[in-house]
Amino acid sequence: MKQAKDYIIFPLDLPSVKQAEEYISLLSGHVGMFKVGLELFIQAGPGIINIIKNAGDTGIFLDLKLHDIPETVYRAMKRIAELGVDFATVHCSESRKMLEAAVKGADGKTGVLGVTVLTSVSAHDIETAGFKQDFYSDIQTLVMKRAEAAKAAGCAGIVCSGLEVEPVKQRFGRNFAAITPGIRPGWDIKKDDQQRITTPAQAVQKGADYIVIGRPIRDADDPVKAAVKIAEEIQAVL
Repeated sequence: MKQAKDYIIFPLDLPSVKQAEEYISLLSGHVGMFKVGLELFIQAGPGIINIIKNAGDTGIFLDLKLHDIPETVYRAMKRIAELGVDFATVHCSESRKMLEAAVKGADGKTGVLGVTVLTSVSAHDIETAGFKQDFYSDIQTLVMKRAEAAKAAGCAGIVCSGLEVEPVKQRFGRNFAAITPGIRPGWDIKKDDQQRITTPAQAVQKGADYIVIGRPIRDADDPVKAAVKIAEEIQAVL
């Protein structure tokens, strides 16, 4: 049975392997997954995956947000699948063929997640990028369109903000995974580069399968205590 801590994905958004190892050691067993993004993967390479595996049974989310021609994405995802990670990301902002190529490359070994609209993106950003009014006047419309493409391509789920989880689940079903970044506990709401945020409890209540939550844990005086506190907030609504 899924426990409250299993909903938490902690992003290892750190510049060095040494720092990453410190948090891996601290938080293994207290979070459901570790997320490895571009910064750490470029610094550490695939070896960071083995470090996480050797530390315990915490899951691994490789967040490289692939975005290229379909053949390149297919080949890259084949390499990712060989690493044995649970999830990997690809942008939804290109063609359905690219998404299908990612799913084909994963070959059922890794769950492919389509990134819909980054939580740092505002309606103004979408407007200035040249999208039509339907999409920047209601970001959910764009998220749903990209989620539809991901579902049709065979993706395991999507990455979206907690604000869009509920309609995604209603339309695409409970088995279509929703991973939500931009999460801030009620005791840590502050201004930063995230625009569309929700609390852990709100996201899980709306149907989020996993929540990505970094700074409130990473910057806490006691990261383990912060992770446990977030798990308790989630447990209250399960």
